Amino acid sequence: MENKLICLGELLIDFTAKEKGLIKDVSTFQKNPGGAPGNVSVCVARLGNPSLMISKLGNDGFGDFLEQTLLNYKVDISQIKRTELYNTPLAFVSLKDNGERDFTFYRNPSSDLYLDSEEINPDVFNTGDILHFGSVDLVDFPVRYAHRKAIQIANEKKILISFDPNLRFSLWPDTDTLKETVWRYIPLAHILKLSVEELTYLCDGLPEEKAVKNCFIGSVDLIFITKGEHGATCYLKSGDVFNHPGYKVTAIDTTGAGDAFIGAILYQLLQDNKNPSNLLSNPQSYLKYLEFANKVSSIVVSKVGAMNSMPSLTELGVY
Repeated sequence: MENKLICLGELLIDFTAKEKGLIKDVSTFQKNPGGAPGNVSVCVARLGNPSLMISKLGNDGFGDFLEQTLLNYKVDISQIKRTELYNTPLAFVSLKDNGERDFTFYRNPSSDLYLDSEEINPDVFNTGDILHFGSVDLVDFPVRYAHRKAIQIANEKKILISFDPNLRFSLWPDTDTLKETVWRYIPLAHILKLSVEELTYLCDGLPEEKAVKNCFIGSVDLIFITKGEHGATCYLKSGDVFNHPGYKVTAIDTTGAGDAFIGAILYQLLQDNKNPSNLLSNPQSYLKYLEFANKVSSIVVSKVGAMNSMPSLTELGVY
């Protein structure tokens, strides 16, 4: 059985403004499928590796749309639950002149928050898989306990665990709670992906190398720091450090860029049969991983939307 990616967390609709500017100033929006874990699941599936999504959607047209979208991209949706009680979450996104985003979320509460730990099926986790999650669904709702169960199962089956905090401050009651929660989950992952801004925030402004050292706690063996147009850096617990400067492109929409980056990394780890015991073997391979992930991200930022911008190997010129 081929190794697969298991993504856990939110699926939502991004209503992306058709004009540039702040939410308060724009008038027309386009419906796009979104949610960071969903974007990552599509990235890996588009690259040709099996991918499975675990989430909960409302029993509404938006939920139907998201399920059909993932199916179209060949993501396994057998573990997506539906509910009549809560709506599928929505996010309104506008783009500033530099392609950065302004968010407003509608999820008070939303269906994803009510994924229950009893709805996590241990049978879908197999040795060789990778579990990936973010922080958006680590708020104090049943979905947090679903994450705990999934992490427990992953550890029992010796599966790699990847964590991209993907900080969204407006979704938390206060920033202290967000920071405390993220630090509680960092030690549970083998692979940590942060933007340089997130690293600065979580480590109170420490210089990058000192901040990264503070993140090598618990199970963490591998840390990726993304730097937008300046590429990314990979730190290994063994002490090796690799940089790639990225690719110069005109950024139209940065939505999904970080998801594309970590998706491309996880795709390569799956292809190379990486697991907790061999993650740090052949460290030089991480320069190749960085180069590939930056290439995938550069394609995504040059288009509007996230899932629909994820490239195939053919588009990347691999085949």
